[in-house]
Amino acid sequence: MEKVDLSHLAARWPSSIVAREKVGEFTGGIISPKTIANLDASGDGPQERVTIGRKVGYPVTPFIVWLESRAKRLV
Repeated sequence: MEKVDLSHLAARWPSSIVAREKVGEFTGGIISPKTIANLDASGDGPQERVTIGRKVGYPVTPFIVWLESRAKRLV
């Protein structure tokens, strides 16, 4: 299976963290904040995340690596 390169997403993001509530915006709607919250709860979400109060965010580079690991190229 061919690896999907999503590194271009980092170039257009204004910070080094993606807030969970902005995951849909970051991915162009491919994954929703609710879906990633469910994946986090089941242990299948990104391993690297930060919490500040009740807010959750993901460092951009590890988040992209996680997205790439879940992506499949359809040809």
